[in-house]
Amino acid sequence: MENNHKNIENDPVYTGKTSLSKNNRQYKRKYPNSEAGPTGKKGRPASDAIATVKLPPHGYPLEHPFNKDGYRYILAEPDPHAPFRQEFDESSDWAGKPIPGWLYRTLVPNSVLLALHDRAPQLKISEDRLTVTGEKGYCMVRSSHYVCRGKWYYEATIEEMPEGSATRIGWGQEYGNLQAPLGYDKFGYSWRSRKGTVFHESRGKHYSEGYNEGDTLGFLIDLPEESIVNCLPTTFKDRPLVKFKSHLYYEDKDKVQETLKALKVLPQSKIVFFKNGVYKGVAFSHIYSGSYYPTISIHKNATVTVNFGPKFKYPKILKNFKCCGMNDRIEQLISEQTVSDLLFLTENDGRLRLDTFNI
Repeated sequence: MENNHKNIENDPVYTGKTSLSKNNRQYKRKYPNSEAGPTGKKGRPASDAIATVKLPPHGYPLEHPFNKDGYRYILAEPDPHAPFRQEFDESSDWAGKPIPGWLYRTLVPNSVLLALHDRAPQLKISEDRLTVTGEKGYCMVRSSHYVCRGKWYYEATIEEMPEGSATRIGWGQEYGNLQAPLGYDKFGYSWRSRKGTVFHESRGKHYSEGYNEGDTLGFLIDLPEESIVNCLPTTFKDRPLVKFKSHLYYEDKDKVQETLKALKVLPQSKIVFFKNGVYKGVAFSHIYSGSYYPTISIHKNATVTVNFGPKFKYPKILKNFKCCGMNDRIEQLISEQTVSDLLFLTENDGRLRLDTFNI
């Protein structure tokens, strides 16, 4: 029987086009092994195959497609609230056809962690997904959650900084180049360990003294809300689904050039950094509007551990600057994603009904 979805298990990262069918420094870090999870039996419906594969405790497959080569991959899960799901499950006429994306939904993590898929592959991520170690040249990793309005804060501790290594840490948008330091392009704003220089668009300026092994840094972003801007996340229900190692992912093509052209300054926005609880001043002001992720870039083999809350080393910063820890974004993002999906299902009810009953 022909598979009823795209299969990319034999390709480390599938990049073909698909049709749009409907804290401690003494802590010994553990790194994920390379064993693949169980795969579904041939001929078994995708929904059954996916259901048999359990995710690791941190909620993301150990083997997964990386975001690169102009494509992004978003882990999907069955949407129990999707309309006509029962009719789809009971129908044999879907055999050999792509699974409609609207029967699934984006899997929103229930913890803020370092993203396994949204990173340079050479970076090593610890088992708890809170520590990253670099290798050779500059490259970076983003977090699993982003923010687009409000005041948000997270901390990062420099666990190891061998001679010759360096870091640039801060906030970055989704299209920032993963094989470059944060602040290399228009999509990122960073604070460098060497000389305390801050970077944006590869232009550096003096900001503070540098930081080193043992220092805990604070990163605050202030994004005033714009009444005309829709901050709801993208619903991927209209995107194609692809299969990789028995898990389904939405495949989305990068829109870098369109995003660059649409960038505009957000008035009164700013980024502030702290070193060991001490306010170092405004590093950037009037930054571009958009969605920002806590982002870490590392040169050579430095090691950094992030703290997204709720227990921060310097909790007074949240009170003094009236900001939220990144951990507060968890429930908020789940709610926003649900609203975005519901809007799609409501606006497309007629088409989905035709797709289901006129197979």
